[in-house]
Amino acid sequence: MTELSTAPHRQDQRPDRPPRLHYAWVVAAVALLVLVGSAGFRSAPSLMMDAWNSQFGWSRATIGSAVSVNLVLYGLTAPFAAALMDRFGVRLVTVCALLTISIGSGLTVLMTQSWQLVLCWGVLVGLGSGSMAGAFASTISGRWFQARQGLVTGVLTAAGAAGNLVFMPVLAWLVQAQGWKAAVVVVSLSATVVSVPVLLLMRERPADLGLLPYGARPGDPVPARPDGSALARTLRVLRTAARHRAFWLLAGSFAICGATTNGLVGTHFIPAAHDHGLPETTAASLLALIGLFDVVGTVASGWFTDRVDSRRLLIVYYTLRGISLVLLPQLFAGTLKPPILAFVIFYGLDWVATVPPTVALCRRHFGEDAPIVFGWVLAFHQIGAAVVATLAGLVRDKLGDYTLAWYGAGGLCAVAVLLCLALRSGRPGAEAAAAA
Repeated sequence: MTELSTAPHRQDQRPDRPPRLHYAWVVAAVALLVLVGSAGFRSAPSLMMDAWNSQFGWSRATIGSAVSVNLVLYGLTAPFAAALMDRFGVRLVTVCALLTISIGSGLTVLMTQSWQLVLCWGVLVGLGSGSMAGAFASTISGRWFQARQGLVTGVLTAAGAAGNLVFMPVLAWLVQAQGWKAAVVVVSLSATVVSVPVLLLMRERPADLGLLPYGARPGDPVPARPDGSALARTLRVLRTAARHRAFWLLAGSFAICGATTNGLVGTHFIPAAHDHGLPETTAASLLALIGLFDVVGTVASGWFTDRVDSRRLLIVYYTLRGISLVLLPQLFAGTLKPPILAFVIFYGLDWVATVPPTVALCRRHFGEDAPIVFGWVLAFHQIGAAVVATLAGLVRDKLGDYTLAWYGAGGLCAVAVLLCLALRSGRPGAEAAAAA
């Protein structure tokens, strides 16, 4: 039977004989389960847009505004969550976040007014989900792994897409067969259930078990545990990072990433497909299929990030994404046809493939502060997503279709390519050293 290595590390232990299963992989597995189990909150609004419109008479712009609040808080919470995880521990912050998601989504079954949707889905679910945003994956990979950081970041990033793959068909069926309230109850319960393995198995740092990070050797530097206020540290890191060109280029390109994924496709793909006569369950299955190929693409991106210049990867990703979005309006049809399947495969491989190279560039430019810097970069990602989630709804309400929104998203991807071209590869820790 394979044994977990939890014994204290001895200085005379031979570094060329690692334990069979480093506990870092257990922590990564728990993080993976959390991200998969909490993914339902991302799937729900696009599935329920027509149901809420029918029952309450809310326009798509009104529902999109609630999604926008969710996305903004998701982004703004991320950098503070990274500092809170450093100060109070990953386990405590993650469990509180999961329970907040559970409460927020569960309370939506009682709502009768649009402001209640904003409060429950926008504020509560936004705060909870933001606490487990990209900072969670970057914190786990940064603390527990010295080798395979890019791969682990890619796998954990893909976990949300894998969760969508699980939840999307189930929630779509529930909305059609049992109503939207049954679907949000499932989201609420799943967020509660996955908090259990966090309490039982999550550990804070390798040193707590007498271990080195996976791939580290005795004598390698270990980041010191931060002291003081998490709020003060988060704001200090922002002030330092904001002095450097790399931060704004990463933030700008990642804002476009959010606008063209969560904001547009994640929120409006299903209603847009339904506008062309495609049943909602079929459209939901296509969005879930995007999630399937996203898993493949993001894991592959993590592998490439360990081997290829991250800046070049981002240029390729944004170029391909822009092309696919410009072509999408011509691919919709009332039945499932090969062109839309080709888009799903092509776009799915690129969905969040941008995350591993963006995290790697944050580490390269900002060193030990990278999880918090990435949290701030992710905040821009979500602000971009929030703006486009609302604007795309307005385009649909005013013009009767989403065509202009798809073309605009393709243009934004061209801007992201230019931002990445302006980004220097940099030396490891160059920005952090300059700040010091």
